[in-house]
Amino acid sequence: MALAGEKYSVFRAFNRFGLGRRIEMPEADANAAEKDPKAYLQQELNSQSAMITSSELVDTQSNLAAYFEQQAMKKAMREGADANAAQQPETSTKPKMQSVQREALLNEVEARILKAYEAPAGFLERWVWFWSNHFSVSVAKSGLVRATAGSFEREAIRPHVLGSFGDILFAVETHPTMLAYLDNRDSIGPDSRAGLKRSKGLNENLAREIMELHTLGVGSGYTQADVTAFARVITGWTFAGANNNKQEPGVFYFEPNRHQPGAQTIMGKSYRQNDIAQGKAVLADLAIHPATAKHIAFKVARHFVADVPPPELVDNLSRNFTKTRGDLKALANTLLDDDLAWSTPVDKLKSPLEYLVSVSRGLGFEPTKPQQMLRALKELGQPTWQPPGPNGFGDTNDVWASPEGLKVRLAYATLLVRQAQMQDSPSDLLQALLGNGVSHDTQQTVARAESRQQGLALLFMSPEFQRR
Repeated sequence: MALAGEKYSVFRAFNRFGLGRRIEMPEADANAAEKDPKAYLQQELNSQSAMITSSELVDTQSNLAAYFEQQAMKKAMREGADANAAQQPETSTKPKMQSVQREALLNEVEARILKAYEAPAGFLERWVWFWSNHFSVSVAKSGLVRATAGSFEREAIRPHVLGSFGDILFAVETHPTMLAYLDNRDSIGPDSRAGLKRSKGLNENLAREIMELHTLGVGSGYTQADVTAFARVITGWTFAGANNNKQEPGVFYFEPNRHQPGAQTIMGKSYRQNDIAQGKAVLADLAIHPATAKHIAFKVARHFVADVPPPELVDNLSRNFTKTRGDLKALANTLLDDDLAWSTPVDKLKSPLEYLVSVSRGLGFEPTKPQQMLRALKELGQPTWQPPGPNGFGDTNDVWASPEGLKVRLAYATLLVRQAQMQDSPSDLLQALLGNGVSHDTQQTVARAESRQQGLALLFMSPEFQRR
């Protein structure tokens, strides 16, 4: 469903690029957005930080130290319980322990959602979420990933979303969470000292996903031989476990005993560097490869503009990526500067996360219940940091536009309306949130609601509110 509206409208600024208007928006911000919507979004990039700070949040190293300690305690308790069961099988029960990864996940979700709720327009948070999904990990992989998925986003994604793509790429691929998720911790060069001793070999998962998903993209000219060579290059990229005598638990380090020795050829280029420098050189080349520019440009345009984005917009983004050697702030500004990014008809359905946050912002209802949000996102098909695969959550309408998904949206919109106890007129709120982006049919539907609660629910289920 395509919706009309003037090109540089506040409606498009907040809904296509951001997370919806906040009903509690300061007057100065509202005036700035009305005066120049595009400049308002650009100012968010210049004045806001993508970082999250909270006393409740801890770094990956601390999370992993606590996780390893708890795993050791659980093992000791199991062994003790098993010993007791052997002596007193009829009365023995196994002890239970609160999961440290569950606590870490809840704290991270609450901080993440509050950051989005409080954002001026939400463009910077949308930009963070885009890159977090591009470099996906899944908490379903293991307790270790579950304990660190939030700190992974804070440490590897957020510091670099307005910096160099090469920097974010290196930060992601050397983070313990990604190394654990894609099994590079278990990858050993067959001809390395460890490989010869243990008769173990390569795990190609990380190398394959870096080339297929994170940089070049499918069909960009690399071969299986290139994947295998790259997997050899990044052998030895690991992180310290619980009983490492070289590093503190949870710290990334290069293990030369596991590294496949010798030069490797990838996409026609020979890499003869020693140790970790070899992998750094490959990543640096992949980061600025023309295929990477095209792959990233298409994904950005698809996410923010249309399932099938205008080719001219994709080309413009790709040229900028190449010209700036992957400057991500420049890429975001190029998106905002392109008329096609504004004039293309509004037709993309908000993801469940975007939808729930925009409802909260529209109601002025601070989302301080992380368990409720986790449950809602799971029921809506977008469980937090748990995509169906390394390629992340889908980014097209068909992923979210199921009848069951829309039914669950209505249920949670109604729940949030009830919890917020909003007293504003639904018609007044509709105008305040969506302005000139609202059709006459939607205005009539909301105005004819039988109750304030029903009118608000209809507002949040309207095509104009759900689409961006």
